[in-house]
Amino acid sequence: MSVDVLFYHLQRQSLEAVLPQLLEKTLERDWSAVIQLGEAGDISSIDAHLWTYRDDSFLPHACDLDGDMSDQPIYLTCGNENPNNANVRFFIFGAEPVDINGYERIVLMFDGHDKVAVSQSRSFWKTLKNKGANLTYWQQSDDGRWEKQG
Repeated sequence: MSVDVLFYHLQRQSLEAVLPQLLEKTLERDWSAVIQLGEAGDISSIDAHLWTYRDDSFLPHACDLDGDMSDQPIYLTCGNENPNNANVRFFIFGAEPVDINGYERIVLMFDGHDKVAVSQSRSFWKTLKNKGANLTYWQQSDDGRWEKQG
């Protein structure tokens, strides 16, 4: 397995602040993305947020209720499907990274203030490390920049 797996430890900013930034970078690379939400996730709130997160921009996306997904650059789901042949898969709200093959990059985002989310992410780290994934851990510095941790 040679997929890169990036863990984003959210402490200084919320998921709603960071996710659009990472999705914009994904689209700048001409990649498509799947965002998989765990049980605690709410597709409708993420859906609304991606349309309105900034006054001068939005992120084009859809979910399974919206019809044909093959042309959508971002797809929202609680399942394992990949209808837009995404390069990047985001796991949020505790979604478990069961199948990570076939992607250029996997991004796991977790709330550093939620003890359950931190514990779950540690478990995911161990599982993915045992599968041979290339793991990196990212945390925000005091000035808000993302820094790769040792």
